[in-house]
Amino acid sequence: MKKIRVGIFGFGKTGRIVVEEFLKNPSMNVCWVARRSREAQGRSLANYFGLDICKARLHALDEITPAFFEQNPVDVIIDFSGQSGIHAYACAAKQGIRLVSAISNYSEHEMDMLDEYSKEAAVLYSPNITIGVNFLMVASKVMQRIAPHADIEIVEEHFKGKKDVSGTACRIARALSLDESSHINSIRVGGVIGRHEVIFGLPNQTIRVIHESINRAAFGQGAILAAQWLADKPAGVYSMEQIITESMASIAVDLAG
Repeated sequence: MKKIRVGIFGFGKTGRIVVEEFLKNPSMNVCWVARRSREAQGRSLANYFGLDICKARLHALDEITPAFFEQNPVDVIIDFSGQSGIHAYACAAKQGIRLVSAISNYSEHEMDMLDEYSKEAAVLYSPNITIGVNFLMVASKVMQRIAPHADIEIVEEHFKGKKDVSGTACRIARALSLDESSHINSIRVGGVIGRHEVIFGLPNQTIRVIHESINRAAFGQGAILAAQWLADKPAGVYSMEQIITESMASIAVDLAG
């Protein structure tokens, strides 16, 4: 089996866990990792993860030039870097390098940049790239179609220090055509990584669709699925919801048959 060559942007709290998930997956070949800081520039990832077979090294974002992608070729870029990484992709997109972005705080201008990149390369954009959250969104839309008159509330729980309303909860509200200010209920307690619940209230019954993040490794596992699914896709914009929807449609056909 030919491995997918991967370049990863981001080596912070979540980025390191994502990198480790890719290193452990036999279908992935991590070629390099880029980070904002120049700290430990050029150091082998083997120093962090104890994997002797890993030859990938750390690079600073200001090293990323058109020549870098020619000298360090990859099939797909995985971005967990924040807003800074996107400005290095233009030359990669022109070379047809696919992109998986899991950044939640892009500006309107940066979203326009993603659209431009998608004209020359396949771009999968999902701010929350976990399989479970995207299943929750798709399943909730299906439930809303089945019971359009149900009362719907969204509950999001996160760690004590999180200030803003969950971006994922806002995406769920928009997907269900709900007003974000009146249908999202936020709870901040302890060290909860992230929990989202969609509650459907019907006469005589309540239906709850729940997703809870136990470990940030879930982001890496979602990104791996995205990279594998994107491998044969033409230029364009895609999402994790699309992957889940296609999978559910295929299962529905099998069950109907």
